[in-house]
Amino acid sequence: MSKQYLTLHTLDGAHPSDIFALAPTKTQILSASGSSSIRIHDTTQTDFPLVQTLEGAHKLGIHHLATSKEGKTAASAGFEGVVKIWTLGEDALWSGKGDIVDQHNPGDIWAIAVSADGNYLASSSINGKVNVWSLAEKDTMPKIREYETKGSFGLCVDLSADGKFTASGHENGSVYIFNNDTGRLSHSLPGLVHPIRAVAFSPASKLLAAAGDSRIIALYDVTSGEQVANLTGHGGWVLSLDWSDTGEYLLSSSHDSKAKIWRIETKQCVATHSQGDRPLWAARWLPRATRSEMFALAGGNQAISFYREAAG
Repeated sequence: MSKQYLTLHTLDGAHPSDIFALAPTKTQILSASGSSSIRIHDTTQTDFPLVQTLEGAHKLGIHHLATSKEGKTAASAGFEGVVKIWTLGEDALWSGKGDIVDQHNPGDIWAIAVSADGNYLASSSINGKVNVWSLAEKDTMPKIREYETKGSFGLCVDLSADGKFTASGHENGSVYIFNNDTGRLSHSLPGLVHPIRAVAFSPASKLLAAAGDSRIIALYDVTSGEQVANLTGHGGWVLSLDWSDTGEYLLSSSHDSKAKIWRIETKQCVATHSQGDRPLWAARWLPRATRSEMFALAGGNQAISFYREAAG
């Protein structure tokens, strides 16, 4: 059974270059691109107005953004090799908390993920190492876990909602799940061979989705490490993955300029949306504030488009 989604609004020219990352909170969406600034739009208003710009956040541009589920912590990763931590003030404006610098070489920190409570950040790196940092201290942000892999570029990373697991995807097709409690590798997952560009834990932390250049989305059981499903249909590299709040649906975007929504129960694609002919670097659900599901897409056309579930 298919689902219908309507285009709510499109912010044309949201950035002057490819938009590489979107990160929502309950009332806002943060976006970042090859330019140096982070832009923040209000998602509670129908025209999604720009409410803040973090000018010059990363002078060489920004490739990853992440927000905590509680909505008061954000992190940005720039091409210069620095991760910046941002906090939301009582005035609903974001300000810098500090920087995480790992040897200060571009690529030393690549992909990032922030825990649901905002207390931890996971990062991947060009040398394959996966690190977890504590953001809870007021003045310092120490590295508290360092996971070794086989040395292949870590293209993506995620933290489970319950905080127990870190997952990483690598250029050689490897996918790893680490146990944050024990500091040990839980599973080295088989199956995809080609570079992995997105990994995402389900909200209940029971499944991990992984995808990339193979154009297949693999679903793994987090406890057993068993591959339980393949979702096929994209015609290009899969660039991003995001689970709906309930875990019923998975949103994916691809280099083929298409976004797809998958119903997990049936393992079927229930909706496809195209956005021009440029790569869709980012697709994110917006936290559910009404009865209707909403998501946002962004990529090579420098626009952010918002979609809402059609009323049944």
